[in-house]
Amino acid sequence: MAELIAKSPCEGLVPATIGGMSLTEEHPGAMWIVASFKGQQEKLSKALEDAHGMAFPAANRATGKAGSRAVWFGRDMALLMGPEPDAKLAKHAALTDQSDAWAVVKLEGEGAEDVLARLVPVDLRNQVFKRGHTARAELKHMMASVTRTGPQAFQIMVFRSMAKTLVHDLKTAMEAVAARG
Repeated sequence: MAELIAKSPCEGLVPATIGGMSLTEEHPGAMWIVASFKGQQEKLSKALEDAHGMAFPAANRATGKAGSRAVWFGRDMALLMGPEPDAKLAKHAALTDQSDAWAVVKLEGEGAEDVLARLVPVDLRNQVFKRGHTARAELKHMMASVTRTGPQAFQIMVFRSMAKTLVHDLKTAMEAVAARG
């Protein structure tokens, strides 16, 4: 009988340091889609705040912090990252486990915005896309979630099956930006 060995999506692909930028894999823990039932958004936000200390995120925003974050993921939908969702949330939302579905990386350092400017058709400059802002957008040719987590830091998520392509595309853009310097 074959023995299965669990691997993270980016195992063997990162970390990478190019120029002043680094690319690392994040392990956010549990990841659950929280999709609000019709007319339940305010009650869901209150329940999320009571249970996990963060409100339901507004469109294109993230709430919480590393280790316990809610990221806007579409209309009336958020991705809860870190904790298992409190059972009381199920009264106001559909809950779907996504823990193994996503590759999550962190791009940080001087030039991170320039790297993403080559790949994402969204203005991610700090004066426009501030900490806690998030976008569901195309990253080169993949759909991604991009969240600013610091002045020069971004959390980037794509489907797990696209991890190798994500890392390749980011490293290629990092090399191009570093070559300019």
